Amino acid sequence: MLSAADASRLSKHILFAERVVYYPTRDASTTLSMTCFFPFALKSMSQVTEFNEYRQRMNATILAADNKVIKRFFNLDTNTYAAGALDVKTKEMLGLACSMVLRCDDCIKYHVGKCFEEKLTDEEIYEVFAIANIIGGSIVIPHFRRAVEYWEILKSEAGSGAHDGAALAAHKAAHDGHPAA
Repeated sequence: MLSAADASRLSKHILFAERVVYYPTRDASTTLSMTCFFPFALKSMSQVTEFNEYRQRMNATILAADNKVIKRFFNLDTNTYAAGALDVKTKEMLGLACSMVLRCDDCIKYHVGKCFEEKLTDEEIYEVFAIANIIGGSIVIPHFRRAVEYWEILKSEAGSGAHDGAALAAHKAAHDGHPAA
């Protein structure tokens, strides 16, 4: 049994049933009532939302440590993917292929999201996937599956009327100005 404050704090991840519980007094002439909150189901959080929130929270924690070397590395990483002789779209495709070959699932999600922001078509993203699989070999296939799953979730969330591009907006908000992965 949880208090209303505990239920409110946890309601982001858990669905609660609110119930009024009646307790008889010792002499059974009256009853006391109390509103209680019982957890009954875990909320399903989108992979996109979960990844973006975690990444944003941890980047804030890391940057709050105010370590000069780490801040410089984050800055170098951010500037590497800025437009230059190569456009951002090309750089993100390169980042995705490299991340798949290195088998870094967080990096893959990050670059799939950035490729989504850059409006890659299915044909373009699958060519990147193909290059990564050729370079990395069959060991990349499990990461390829997860990349396809994440790509499909991004498209689904952006295309549903309920989200109105929420996946794209959330990804941009969580990743602008922060390093890959």
